[in-house]
Amino acid sequence: MDDEYAKLIRRVNQPRVVIDNNACGDATVIQVDSINKHGILLEVIQVLTDMNLTITKANISSDGGWFMNVFNVVDSDGNKIRDKEVIDYIQRRIETSAGFVPSRRGSVGVMPSEEHTSIELAGTDRPGLLSEVCAVLADLQCNVVNAEIWTHNARAAAVVHVTDDSTGCAITDPKRLSTIKKLLCNVLKGSDDLKTAKTVLSAPGVMHRERRLHQIMFADRDYEKVERAGVRAVEEGSSRPQITLLNIEKDYTVITMSSKDRPKLLFDIVCTLTDMQYVVFHGMVHTGEMEAYQEFYIRHVDGLPISSEAERVRVIKCLEAAIERRASEGLALELCTEDRLGLLSDITRIFRENSLCIKRALISTKGGKAKDTFYVTDVTGNPVDPKIIDSIRKQIGLTALRVKHNSGLAPKPPHQETTMGYFFGNLFKARTFQNFKLIRSYS
Repeated sequence: MDDEYAKLIRRVNQPRVVIDNNACGDATVIQVDSINKHGILLEVIQVLTDMNLTITKANISSDGGWFMNVFNVVDSDGNKIRDKEVIDYIQRRIETSAGFVPSRRGSVGVMPSEEHTSIELAGTDRPGLLSEVCAVLADLQCNVVNAEIWTHNARAAAVVHVTDDSTGCAITDPKRLSTIKKLLCNVLKGSDDLKTAKTVLSAPGVMHRERRLHQIMFADRDYEKVERAGVRAVEEGSSRPQITLLNIEKDYTVITMSSKDRPKLLFDIVCTLTDMQYVVFHGMVHTGEMEAYQEFYIRHVDGLPISSEAERVRVIKCLEAAIERRASEGLALELCTEDRLGLLSDITRIFRENSLCIKRALISTKGGKAKDTFYVTDVTGNPVDPKIIDSIRKQIGLTALRVKHNSGLAPKPPHQETTMGYFFGNLFKARTFQNFKLIRSYS
């Protein structure tokens, strides 16, 4: 009965969205008011990031059963949103997205839908892994229509959408799906897998690809350090996210973060907090030219702040992983050519034969064209020799494969001193609370 009443209240109190281009000189301001429920912050941010909008500033408040957020956003070119059709679409999407896609947390496997078959993979990362996966799919007459692959801390995760090459539709035959799972699982296990590879049949449904990747990586515990011989370790220090946790008596845990800014950073952080069953009650986000600062006042869904050292360490590790998973490490190569069965297998085989390691990849097809982006390093995690890239481009085609940018050579953001509680001014400065003995520091 209580659940039905809650649903009724949500239907009556649909989100109210106000989009204003006059309130700020360099960004479009989006204000969202709604009845509060767990996950609503992620829903709104997901709508904005799915439209490739960049959130430059945000004020978050969801105490007292009501959700009130203000986002400053710009488009991919750094401009305000001027197109009325786009503005109307944003408003409709936010107002109607309250019941967003089920998370399907904890299931990894092969999922058929009407248009394609979704394959979710997790295993130990190694050079040539994506090439082996693509070779199996091509041999089984599976055409990859789109995919996203992440690697982090010696683990790899992928969400791959495939169709039957003969029909162009989803693969629904149970025996064939079983064969796909079995062969892919064999590839993922390899000869020295540190953990169990995962390719398990899942129930049909709909999912958000990037959120699933976070969930797969989180379930695979990629936030735990793994030392591997011959592989360059992640640099410690100012280049890594700086995360500090403080407790304000029994009310909130305050998380303050500074990291290199990039697209979808806020989505990745809020996604992880939501999946860890934490609620953001207050927050502020501010981005500079190269660095992002974020501060969140959180509690667990049971109403309590973080209460143990072990959980504090776990939250910091999970947030570091959330920030680092999508970081574009290495040289970005963009492929644009006619799509065909086995194209991805051929391209990744050439990369493997030239000792390139794919750190992240985004695969897409539209109108018979393949447009793929690969972030690559050498097998030790260092920059690739330009001569090797030239050789690969000649082999694949100079017009088909282009160097997009080299994120590994991007300048590091200047070091800036930050003060805990920066966003909420003197009232929330850690030093002030420490003087009143209200905060126990976890830093």
